[in-house]
Amino acid sequence: MTQSVVGSGRTGPGDGAAESNPLAGSTLAGHIPFLLARARAAVTANANAALDELGLKVRTFSVLWLAGEGLDPTQRELSDFLSLDPSQVVPLVDDLERRGAVSRQADPRDRRSRIIVITPAGRRLLRKALALTDAADDRSLSALTTEERAALQALLGKVVGLPVG
Repeated sequence: MTQSVVGSGRTGPGDGAAESNPLAGSTLAGHIPFLLARARAAVTANANAALDELGLKVRTFSVLWLAGEGLDPTQRELSDFLSLDPSQVVPLVDDLERRGAVSRQADPRDRRSRIIVITPAGRRLLRKALALTDAADDRSLSALTTEERAALQALLGKVVGLPVG
């Protein structure tokens, strides 16, 4: 069973700890970069806790998800999209490949390059991981209404320059 990280010693939405912290009234508490970093940490911690039962972390799950979309991403494309150094993507793909969840195949667009392709075992793993992360998202964003979640998603997509919705 997965647990929410929110309320487990770390402060997060809905746990009351942030409001009781004497620093909550600081001007930093309303600074957008701080709020985004804090939200990212809480949401990622909850997702990682949920994915732990599958032996995944958010970064590895992201690679698996993108491979499962049928877009045949190269490691370079994964690196660029996930804002990771290519040297960080290699071990993520290696881990998934070792587990039989993805395979590296020659890229028909450029034979010097490899695409990351999901396997049937990877599809099964992805389905389980999606269910776990959906539940983790619900816990992380429980303070928001459905409309507020949609607005947050749209605004974050706009901030990072990605079409969402």
